[in-house]
Amino acid sequence: MAKEESTKEDFTYSQTIDPGPEMDAKALTQAVNELEDENRAIRSTLTRLEEESGMLRELFNNANKELSNIKKPALLVADVVNVQGDKAIIKLPNGNKFYCYIANDVKDLHSGDSALVDQKSLNIVSKASLSDSLEVEKFVIMQKPAENWKHIGGLKDEIREIKEIIELPLLKPQLFEKVGITPPKGLLLFGPPGTGKTLLAKAVANSTNATFIEVVGSELVQKFIGEGAKLVKDIFALARKRAPAIVFIDEIDALAATRMDTGTSGEREVNRTFMQLLAELDGFEHLGNVKVIGATNRIDILDQAIIRPGRLDRLIEVGLPDVEGRLEIMRVHTQNMNLQKVQMKDLVQSMENFSGAEIRAACTEAGYFAIRQEREFVTNDDFLQAIEKVRMEDEDSEDGKFFG
Repeated sequence: MAKEESTKEDFTYSQTIDPGPEMDAKALTQAVNELEDENRAIRSTLTRLEEESGMLRELFNNANKELSNIKKPALLVADVVNVQGDKAIIKLPNGNKFYCYIANDVKDLHSGDSALVDQKSLNIVSKASLSDSLEVEKFVIMQKPAENWKHIGGLKDEIREIKEIIELPLLKPQLFEKVGITPPKGLLLFGPPGTGKTLLAKAVANSTNATFIEVVGSELVQKFIGEGAKLVKDIFALARKRAPAIVFIDEIDALAATRMDTGTSGEREVNRTFMQLLAELDGFEHLGNVKVIGATNRIDILDQAIIRPGRLDRLIEVGLPDVEGRLEIMRVHTQNMNLQKVQMKDLVQSMENFSGAEIRAACTEAGYFAIRQEREFVTNDDFLQAIEKVRMEDEDSEDGKFFG
């Protein structure tokens, strides 16, 4: 009897704790699903960490490479004068020459090439591929000037001379070949400031579709020995390469003033640069379809060598306009203005000794007087006030020459 009771209790206990085959399968499936979810999450996290690790490794390598480059000593750029086997004579920018060795991996090095040299040993470590016109590209106006002959007033005689000297040889060179003469190489425009010298040069470049290279004389004067002369040489080399071309040298008096026997090192450098300019104008290498136009406000201080026959031997004075010239200039600058009852002929009478630039300034100021009164048209009174204002500014600037 006791044995039967014990068996009954065991059966009841077993029936209580055993989940049965169905519940065991569900729990197992759920556990497997949870493990798979965890596995996918871990795999996703691992992939993300590997990507971040790759990005960090790349950033580290770039930073390390940049740091290594920063720590490397800079190399000097030198010109190769002569190559003798595994050695060469180089010239540094300061003018000093050195006899140095050439690295084994440097091939096809010739005289006239640019090379990179070590600062300490000055040995050539590689060949430098530098553009010949690297320093002079900033002087080149890639698009032809927008100004044309219609933008110029009061300079009929000057325009005719420039067309004969610059425009005709570039557009119809066969005429000069048939006659058997050589056209002038260039001309010099001189006169007070603001009379239209630069405008004339740009207009002739526009009419001939020539490359316009504009240079300021003071920019050609460099502080290191030989740099100014090299710059002049490169400018003319670039002009020959892009011919037909017009080289316009503004403020040429800064470069071509009368030379002195003695002077400072700076004055001697100016003389070197000036001598290079003379050599380009009248040297062995023909200018061809390259014309040179110089402009100055001080022809009295120019060296006679620059204006002798064969160089800038054509001199064109661009002076202050007369009454008719002032009227033409004013019509050019007011053609797009909204005018009302403006007596131009009377106004130009009151603009005596005004340059073309001052007439333009007066037109602009007259427009400002109308804008200040919120008008859409310009009256005669606006011009009278503008003329007086420009005249007062000119007087103040004249006083500044003595007291400034």
